[in-house]
Amino acid sequence: MAIRFAHRTEAGEELARKLMAYARRPDVLVLALPRGGVPVGFAVARALEVPLDVFLVRKLGVPGQEELAMGAVASGGVRVLNREVVELLRIPDSLIEAVATRERQAIARRERLYRDHRPAPQVRAQTVILVDDGLATGATMRAAVAALRQQRPARVVVAVPTAAPETCAELGAEVDEVVCARTPQPFYAVGLWYADFRQTTDEEVRALLARAARPHGAAEPGAAAQETRAE
Repeated sequence: MAIRFAHRTEAGEELARKLMAYARRPDVLVLALPRGGVPVGFAVARALEVPLDVFLVRKLGVPGQEELAMGAVASGGVRVLNREVVELLRIPDSLIEAVATRERQAIARRERLYRDHRPAPQVRAQTVILVDDGLATGATMRAAVAALRQQRPARVVVAVPTAAPETCAELGAEVDEVVCARTPQPFYAVGLWYADFRQTTDEEVRALLARAARPHGAAEPGAAAQETRAE
């Protein structure tokens, strides 16, 4: 059995070593998927000396069958639809818009909470590294990629510490680069590959984003690991 990561910060530090080609580049931005992706993204952004922010994505569940996604909305007011599901179930535009409005409001609340009035990053023409703490099916990451593409970044890189091998391979056809630090087999679930996989809280997300936004704030030794282990 493969060795587990101690916690998300250690995972991010290992992941960053595979991303050093992007270090200190002015066109590179790390966007982390909350909440578990933020401690990983913080460690990556700190090592690469590039900015960190969050990219929120919410599934649009079919009413009455919420686990079935008819699309997604994401940061920046972006909406993507699964046309196959919409057409198969003959979902009217009014119902799609009602669900999308509710989920956009949820994203807006989270962005206000996490950013504390800081402006959202501009991703157009940037190289964006999308980070999460792992990929099992990759459904959330696929929605994030589809939404991010609508904001016209120059390049999209998906980076995770651990993932199912087949998910990494499939995502490779959808983005410019996929970096999966470890692809154990059999995979089963992301949480199996962390010794400490406690839920990251909203307050921890806020604290890490605030530190990343401060000049030289990300350089404080050991603090991120301490905060993440305290989850």
